[in-house]
Amino acid sequence: MNKNLSYGFKSGCATTASSHNFRSVSCCFTTALLLLLTINMHAQDFDQFFTPNTLRLDYTFSGNAERQDIYVDELCRLPGWYGKRQHLSEVPVEGNGQVVVMQHGTENVIYRNSFSTLFQEWLSYDEAKTQKKSFENVFLVPMPKDTVDITVNLMNNRHEVMATLTHTVVPSDILIHHKGERNVTPYEVLLQPADTAHCIHIAYVAEGYQEEEMPTFLEDARIAMEALFSHEPFKSLRDRFEIIAVKSPSKDSGTSEPRRGIWRETALQSHFDTFYSDRYLTTLHLKQLHDWLAGTPYEHIIVLVNTEEYGGGGILNSYNLSMTHHPKFRPVVVHEFGHSFAGLADEYAYEQEQIPMYPADVEPWEPNITTMVDFESKWRDMMATSTPLPTPDNNMYAHAIGAFEGAGYSLKGVFRPTHDCRMRTNENPEFCPVCQRAIRRLIDFYTAP
Repeated sequence: MNKNLSYGFKSGCATTASSHNFRSVSCCFTTALLLLLTINMHAQDFDQFFTPNTLRLDYTFSGNAERQDIYVDELCRLPGWYGKRQHLSEVPVEGNGQVVVMQHGTENVIYRNSFSTLFQEWLSYDEAKTQKKSFENVFLVPMPKDTVDITVNLMNNRHEVMATLTHTVVPSDILIHHKGERNVTPYEVLLQPADTAHCIHIAYVAEGYQEEEMPTFLEDARIAMEALFSHEPFKSLRDRFEIIAVKSPSKDSGTSEPRRGIWRETALQSHFDTFYSDRYLTTLHLKQLHDWLAGTPYEHIIVLVNTEEYGGGGILNSYNLSMTHHPKFRPVVVHEFGHSFAGLADEYAYEQEQIPMYPADVEPWEPNITTMVDFESKWRDMMATSTPLPTPDNNMYAHAIGAFEGAGYSLKGVFRPTHDCRMRTNENPEFCPVCQRAIRRLIDFYTAP
């Protein structure tokens, strides 16, 4: 489950007459110079505040629909840093939560990232009204050189903070667990980037593959990779990615299917029937997932599950999980990566069951859906007409960009950009132009020098 960011900036110098042209040029030159200095300063921020290692933050999120709490579980140090080294205090999508790193005792933000969680999704179900549960969550930030204060915020669907925790981390703390320095899970590099300093690191992780099935896993990982890079804009920007396949072995082959009474011992203890939905395939064991990955070059995670049953799931900046041996493997793994990597929303709606994820008076943060509250911030500039009226939902509009009602699980009140898209159906062969633009902006955010 997945919000919108305006890219770029406004900068200018006001003049009232043509006689002020010299002042305007001089002012704009000064502005440009200051901007250049600012860019150079931000480019050096990483080395000023961080070492090229990773601080892994393990948390427990717990509670129910009425009250939510955040607890620190464990801190770990991992070799290498494979996240962003620029735009450190910015996020390309708002997410349902954020982790913020500040210089100790100040409000100076030196790193920020956004995320979504299964915990927050669970809060929208009826079970959360009567039960309390806890969920593991793991976030990666660069290893600070000096003491920092870290704040974790969870937001509701009105973009309001519903739970927050601030804690202090001292890098020299002897109880920060060093992981990934030995006994690293074997992995193979499937794709190398043109520039290792400006690339996005993706790890495919084996789930439900026994040792003797690793050749099958590697072939499945290659299929998933080529499926992703058959879609624009990934296809054009292929050289900005590094992809590895992590060979995490399972005792049993396959995954658990609770509705059939089948429980298997696998690397990540994944299972169908998440939140009692037959095809919702997830893992709740995020610490285990990151333990398998410790010491490998990774940031974004795609878990491949050795099953013929249809299912999957994608959570922003957490993981994407997909079955591998169902005929719809390729479109599903790409669709779920749209969630986990780009923060794209589902563009379909349920005919019978309405899920009120998006209040009618609040603009969603996802870049590919709108409630029309702030349509100007979305794709209005891409429309052929100046008036964003809902367009009829039929095939004559198959390639038009408009405002099609029915998205975000709701038949009414939430709109999508086109008649069909990879984020709407498995049958559509590509991301719509609006989703493509959102993905391209995200890739540029992470990789542009």
